[in-house]
Amino acid sequence: MLTHLDMMAFAGYCQAYARWKGAEEFITQHGDMVRTPNGYLQQVPQVSIAQTNLKIMLKFCEQFGLTPSARSRMIGEKNGAETETDEMELLLRGVTSLAFVYKPSAFMLPDSRYDEEKADRAVAFIEHLCHTKGKWAGKPFLLLPWQEQIVRDLFGIVKKNGKRQFLTAYIEIPKKNGKSELAAAIALYLLYADNEPSAEVYGAACDRNQASIVFDVARQMVEMSPALMRRSKIRSAGKRIINYRNAGFYQVLSAETGTKHGLNVSGLVFDEIHAQPNRKLYDVLTKGSGDAREQPLFFIITTAGNDKNSICYELHTKALDLMAGRKKDATFYPVVYGLKPEEDWTDEANWYKANPSLGHTIQIDRVREAYRTAVENPAEENVFKQLRLNIWTSASIRWIPEQVYDKGNLPIDRDSLRGRMCCGGLDLSSTSDITALVLAFPPRSEDEKYILLPFFWLPEDTLEVRCRRDHVLYDVWKKQGFIQTTEGNVIHYGFIEKFIEKLGETYHIREIAYDRWNATQMVQNLEDMGFTMVPFGQGFKDMSPPSKELFKLLMEGNIVHGGNPVLKWMAGNVVMRQDPAGNIKPDKEKSVEKIDGIVASIMALDRCIRNGIGSGSVYDERGVIAF
Repeated sequence: MLTHLDMMAFAGYCQAYARWKGAEEFITQHGDMVRTPNGYLQQVPQVSIAQTNLKIMLKFCEQFGLTPSARSRMIGEKNGAETETDEMELLLRGVTSLAFVYKPSAFMLPDSRYDEEKADRAVAFIEHLCHTKGKWAGKPFLLLPWQEQIVRDLFGIVKKNGKRQFLTAYIEIPKKNGKSELAAAIALYLLYADNEPSAEVYGAACDRNQASIVFDVARQMVEMSPALMRRSKIRSAGKRIINYRNAGFYQVLSAETGTKHGLNVSGLVFDEIHAQPNRKLYDVLTKGSGDAREQPLFFIITTAGNDKNSICYELHTKALDLMAGRKKDATFYPVVYGLKPEEDWTDEANWYKANPSLGHTIQIDRVREAYRTAVENPAEENVFKQLRLNIWTSASIRWIPEQVYDKGNLPIDRDSLRGRMCCGGLDLSSTSDITALVLAFPPRSEDEKYILLPFFWLPEDTLEVRCRRDHVLYDVWKKQGFIQTTEGNVIHYGFIEKFIEKLGETYHIREIAYDRWNATQMVQNLEDMGFTMVPFGQGFKDMSPPSKELFKLLMEGNIVHGGNPVLKWMAGNVVMRQDPAGNIKPDKEKSVEKIDGIVASIMALDRCIRNGIGSGSVYDERGVIAF
C-alpha cells in the first residue's frame, strides 16, 4: 500500500511514464530517424528520451517491488529468510536496463566471452550512484547508451580464466558529455565492487587540481550513497577515499614522477592526458605498476589536444589504428568520438556524431552559441573544434580561418589560362621535403579575380614513410593528382626544371620569385631556359606587404584557388610572426606542419603587384591582420 511518504517517488514514476509514453508514440508515428536539411540521417531525440525514462521507470519499479527480483527480496524479508545483509551487495543485484540492446565490442577475442552477470553488476553499481552537478544533481546516474556500452565491454568481456580482456581503456570525447562522472563511477566500482583485495585506485592528470575534478565528483557520489558511506572514510584534504571493507583506497596523485615508483596499481583514472607535458607520469603508472594484479584497469579519458608529439596523440593514433584494423592489441579498448579533419565541422548533424550525450548532459543551444562565437571570432575556431567536436588542432591559432579560405573554392578552367600572363613563387624547401610552385594569374578587369595554380612535389621513396609519420594524406593526394613524386629518396630538381619548362610553353610566366636558400643551381638552370628569376627575402621587410595583401584578397573573396586540398592544408598550418612595428611573416618554425604552398603564393602575388599587372592594389599601410 502506498503511504503519504511514497507520493513523491510515485509522482516521479508517473512523470517518467508520461515522458516515455509520449516519446514512444512519437517514434511510432514518425519513425526513429530523420533526414537533416544537409541530407544526413540522424536519430530523433525521442529515442534517447524513451530509453532514459524507461530506465527511470525500472528503478522506481524496483523500489515499489514491481519486478520479479524486487518481489523476491520483499518476500524474503517478510518470511525472515533473507540471507544477504550487505546493503551494497543488495543494490548490486538491482534491475538493469531493458531499453539498452547490448552488442559486444568488435575487439572481443574469439576465445573471450561476454559475462552478463559481471556486466550487470557493474551497471547496477554505477546506476545506484547519483549525479553531482547541474539539473541532474541528486538523481540516479542512469547510463546513456554510449556509457553503458563502455561499462559492459570493460567489465563483461572476459577471457577463458574469467579475468577482464581489456586492461587499458582510451576514451576520447568532447567536453560536457559526462566523462568526469563516468570516470568517477568507474573508479568507485574498482574500489568497492571489483572484488580486489586491498584495492589501490589512483587518479592522475597533468596536475593535482585537474586530477581532483574526478575525485571531487567521486567524493560527492560516495556522500550521497548511505551504503558506501557506511564503509568509507573520506579525507578531503589528502584527496583520499578509504574503503574499510577491503582495505583499499582511491588516491589523487601529484604530477611528480619521482615518488610514483613501487605503486601496486589495481585501477587508474587518467584525466585529460592531452595536457600531459611528457610521457613520464604515464609510463611510471602503467609500465609494471599493475604486474602484481591479475586484472588492473587503466582508464584514460580525455578531449582532443593540439600537441602531435605527445603521449596523448600516440594513444590517439593507436586507437585509430586499432579501429581501422591496422594494428592489434587485445588488451587495449579504444573509443574515439569526434570528427575527422575532412568532415564538415559547420554541419549540425556532425555535432551529434561527435557528442553522444547531446540532448542530455549538453544542449544543442549551447553548442550553437559556441559555434556562432567561433564563426564571428576566428580566434575561437580552434577552441570550438577541439573542445566541442574533438578535432585535433594546431597549438597556434590559424592565420587564415577556414571560412575565409573557402571563399576561393571556385572551379578553375585551366584551358582559359593558356597564354595568360602570370608570376610564380618557388619554395624549394629541403631535398627530402615538399617543393612548391604557385602561379598567380592577376585579374585583367574589375570583374575578374586572382587565380592561384599550385604544384607540389615529394620524393617517391619517402612517400609511404611520410604518410605514417605525419598522418597526412600524401598518398591520397598523389592518386588524385594534387601531388607529384620524383624518383628516389630526395627531390629530383631536374624533373621539376623540365616540368616548369613545359609550364612556360603553356602560360606566359613573367617572373619566378624564389627563396635564396639552397636554390643556386636550379635558379641557374631555369635562367638558362629563359625564365626571369627574382630572389625573394624571407624577412619582415619583404614578406609583410604581400602577406597582408593575400589575407585582404581572401577576405574580399578576390582569390580563386579551386579548393586544392594540399594548399588548403598548408593554409591551415600557417602561423604568423609579428615584429614590434606590426609587420608579419609566416613562421616556419612555429607552424607545426608544412606551409610551403602559402609561402610560394605570397611570393607570386608580390611579383604580380610589383610589376603592375594586377588590379592596381598597392601596399598601403594597414593594421595587422593576423589571427
